[in-house]
Amino acid sequence: MVSTEIIDRIAFVTMQNGKHFNCLSEEMCEALSEAIQAAYKAECVGIVLKAEVNKGVWSAGHDIHELPLDGTDPLAYEVPMERLLRLVQDVPIPVIAYANGTVWGGACDLCLSCDMIVASDNATFAITPAKIGIPYNASGIMHFINQLGINKAREMFFTANPITAQDALNVGLINHVAPEDELDQLLEEKFLAPLRRNSVLSISAIKRQFRILSRAATVLSSEHFERINAYRTKVYRGDDYKEGITSFFEKRPPEYKGKASDLDE
Repeated sequence: MVSTEIIDRIAFVTMQNGKHFNCLSEEMCEALSEAIQAAYKAECVGIVLKAEVNKGVWSAGHDIHELPLDGTDPLAYEVPMERLLRLVQDVPIPVIAYANGTVWGGACDLCLSCDMIVASDNATFAITPAKIGIPYNASGIMHFINQLGINKAREMFFTANPITAQDALNVGLINHVAPEDELDQLLEEKFLAPLRRNSVLSISAIKRQFRILSRAATVLSSEHFERINAYRTKVYRGDDYKEGITSFFEKRPPEYKGKASDLDE
């Protein structure tokens, strides 16, 4: 599922399930988590997250086949994808996403969980839970708000439309964009060479501070969390969620019947 190559203290971790568009299945998420932890233990100064691109797809995001239909939360705190996102954010060395294809759904969140993103000029990014009827979790939504600002985050979640690499650059979703044949050179010059010569101890302390400070403005009351959980539970236990998954497998447009007022009950 994943290969790791360490070159001059940089770990290149590559998703190798292009046949299935590098879906973030439980197996893929656990393999990525193991590779990231191993890179840190090997005293690398940075990690580059790459993918075996098939038909222009970097990763298709959450594996739809593994979404539960028994009324349990598809994005609960301890599911492998959520654990992976937290690990990427918390590992005390920089993680750089190397996106040279389309990035969908949970894979978009994975890229944003990285410390920096470089992308080819033909890459696109989309966050797509509304297409499947999935109620995204509060931590994920807050992550997008912190990265993009609330208006762009709303646009991406409400429309589920992909945005281009240039648009992603303009709104601060990614750090640099380049033609695909120049992406390796950009990565080396802008990120890897500085990481090798700078103090990893200093960078580690700074990354930990970024993580703590990014959470500081998101403190909510217990009442707010209860309301959020109530909204989400009504969605993943409802008919629209099941219809979204069923229509995906049947390769037809979903026929959603839920109403916004259903959350008022």
